[in-house]
Amino acid sequence: MLVKAYGKINISLDVVGKREDGYHLLKMIMQNVDLYDSLSFQKCNKGINISCNKPYIPTDEKNLVYKAAKLFMDTYDIHEGINIYLKKNIPVAAGMAGGSADAAAVLRALPQIFKIDVDVNELMKLGVKIGADVPYCIMGGTALCEGIGEIITPLKPFKNQILVLVKPSFGVSTKEVFKNLDISKIFKHPDTDAIIKAMDDEKVEDVCNGMKNLLENVTLRKYPVLKRIKEDMIKMGAMGSMMSGSGPTIFAFFDDMLKAQRCYDKFKIQYKEIYLTRTI
Repeated sequence: MLVKAYGKINISLDVVGKREDGYHLLKMIMQNVDLYDSLSFQKCNKGINISCNKPYIPTDEKNLVYKAAKLFMDTYDIHEGINIYLKKNIPVAAGMAGGSADAAAVLRALPQIFKIDVDVNELMKLGVKIGADVPYCIMGGTALCEGIGEIITPLKPFKNQILVLVKPSFGVSTKEVFKNLDISKIFKHPDTDAIIKAMDDEKVEDVCNGMKNLLENVTLRKYPVLKRIKEDMIKMGAMGSMMSGSGPTIFAFFDDMLKAQRCYDKFKIQYKEIYLTRTI
């Protein structure tokens, strides 16, 4: 079995509070993009055996693919084994939920492979044990995610919007970004409801004017180059540009494929991980 694991961007990311256990309470608009990892699965006698096309990706229990497979097999008392080959395309530590998407793909595939009858809500409850983005990645599409990410409301699809994504050569730790976020110093929050309305009405310019990611307060301060990428994208005709998740990937919406291609070509000279894609 071959499964695609799609990356995501945040069209909005608001931090609305903090739980006693240290987890931040979020209100985010999540959107899948047409950039994906592929996972192929094959049953075997025993064990969870992972291989990957990128040598720097761990293939042991540190990998969320392994964690998802182990959690599922332990939960449903499966004694057979599974071989998983991961073809990685989504940038790593990029704010695009690549690892979470891979874990979600495992949780979607294993019920079919081992013939276990599990509904999607049950899978999403399992997914949140692995990571806050996993439940969304199981469902995909366009969604409002609240709580720590596990309360999901599907939204009207916001598909076929042209995007350029730039991931600089460094990664960012989500944990570190949240650790350095001081909610008491944040006074301007995104108007999430207004952004959702603009998305419903397909007013992309209004979406771009309203979109906001509070984690930029931390990541952009630490890496000024990200602010420059955003500014350069706007100069090149983007309707709006923002950081996805905890970063460092910067994305921009374009109303015209020619402008997007010019932007892509310019950044391609400087950055290895650049993508011209669409929302799906």
